[in-house]
Amino acid sequence: MMPTLKINGLDTYYELHGEGQTVVLLHNGFSCGMMWDEIRPMLVAAGFRVLVYDRCGYGRSDGGADFAGDYVDAGFREKSVSAMAELVDRLGIDRFHIVGQCEGGVVGADCAVRYPGRVMTLVAASTMCHSIIPIEAFNRRKLPAAFDDLDPELKKKYIHWHGRDRGRIFYEICAQGGGCYGEKGFFDLRPVISQVACPTLVMYPDRGYFFDVEQGVAFYRHLTRGELLVFPKCGHNIFEHYPQMYARQVIDFIRRQGPHSMPAAL
Repeated sequence: MMPTLKINGLDTYYELHGEGQTVVLLHNGFSCGMMWDEIRPMLVAAGFRVLVYDRCGYGRSDGGADFAGDYVDAGFREKSVSAMAELVDRLGIDRFHIVGQCEGGVVGADCAVRYPGRVMTLVAASTMCHSIIPIEAFNRRKLPAAFDDLDPELKKKYIHWHGRDRGRIFYEICAQGGGCYGEKGFFDLRPVISQVACPTLVMYPDRGYFFDVEQGVAFYRHLTRGELLVFPKCGHNIFEHYPQMYARQVIDFIRRQGPHSMPAAL
């Protein structure tokens, strides 16, 4: 039986691995917790307890009766933060580190601002800082409009992550309109970033398909306690291009913050 908890009345899939201080891994906007399968064991081996979960409607978590409607609702982003807070509360986790990939970095930044006493460190990888054009136009430029137009291997991943029906609906809503992010036109995380109080590492690819490296620089420059790391000859999914380096940099960053941010077992 899959481990789930009722969060906002919906079954939320999660996994807890290891012992020590907790690192919460937040998946990107297209996949689910399965994307962390290479990264998670390395963090556990370094002495951390790792929480992986699928956000509402993704992967193995229930999306409710109207996932398509909820996904484009302006409150979707806020619900992602409140659901994460409820999950860690239910699991008895008081303080934790966050690693967020792409959209997971948005959720992580929002959470760090909302719960400054609980989020010890934040790592945001390949996360957009602000859009140059409206998100709807951006997604239409960058993504095939239809699920059937996807590369066959990527289509297989979607079906594996979300199931055939939900994977198709989910992808096409995002590709054609940008989901909840497309509803407001332009996206700008800078007002949130400037309020993040915890130490934050921005990891960015130097040649990502979606976002230019300047987005990572802008993200870093709006932080009060930030560090910037650019991965060479790297595309958007840093965790796939350099999984060992990805995990190593997360571990080293947390350790650099001092004894209060270090795992119990080193």
